Amino acid sequence: MSALVLSGKELASAIRADVAERASALAAAGVPPRLVVVVATADEASAWYVRSIAKAAGKVGIVCDVVDLGPDATAEVIRGRLGELSADPAVHGVILQTPLPEGCSVEELAGDIAFEKDVDGANPLSLGRLAAGLPAFAPATAEAVVRLLEHHEVELAGRHVAVVGRSTVVGKPAAHLLLDRNATVTVCHSRTRDLAAVTSTADVVVAAVGRAGLITAAHVAAGAVVVDVGTNPTADGGLVGDVDVASVDHKAGAVTPVPGGVGPVTTALLLQHTVQAASH
Repeated sequence: MSALVLSGKELASAIRADVAERASALAAAGVPPRLVVVVATADEASAWYVRSIAKAAGKVGIVCDVVDLGPDATAEVIRGRLGELSADPAVHGVILQTPLPEGCSVEELAGDIAFEKDVDGANPLSLGRLAAGLPAFAPATAEAVVRLLEHHEVELAGRHVAVVGRSTVVGKPAAHLLLDRNATVTVCHSRTRDLAAVTSTADVVVAAVGRAGLITAAHVAAGAVVVDVGTNPTADGGLVGDVDVASVDHKAGAVTPVPGGVGPVTTALLLQHTVQAASH
């Protein structure tokens, strides 16, 4: 029997409907929600992603501006623009798009985004507040993992969740969000000995490494839920996740698809965070 497919499209649609309603009310009150994406790269995959955010924002009534500083922008130039946007009362959400020019670190530069406008949780202050249980925007991808599981009524309290990947974008914040739901969380990474021995004991496996086909049937317990966060480009222009779907399909209880799983929920949450920031 094949694993149940946990699509993110229905949840993303519901979030977008909520955002459109709230954005309309804010605009009527004289506060049109505005999101600004700062770009300093010529990377085409990044450009496609930014265009998709802008298109999605427009459909729900959020103004989305793209500030292109060019691939040769210095850290000082980027930092200065982030500071200006953070101080602008007409701007409610700020995203620093990656990759960045050589010598620029998103971990350092994102600290110049006011945490109240840090709608993708990139500022280290946001991660610290998240870990402390204080109000902050979580990185949208990490939040999408938890929201998708809750949408499909996957029980988290008291369950063992193995998160594969320890990035500040997904792995670490996802672990904190799962702990908030009373899950027992194990964070795995490149130095984990015998990864399969750890993940195969989990009720839920979250794969967020960025390595195609990393998670196979050997890594999954029978009936486990597998959340695939990976988005790895293929030679023919498609996308595959970190999970070898053909391998786990008849062993896992449920799997999120790539594309169509975590991705659409992530974009919808960025927009929801923006209207939340505008509301405040």
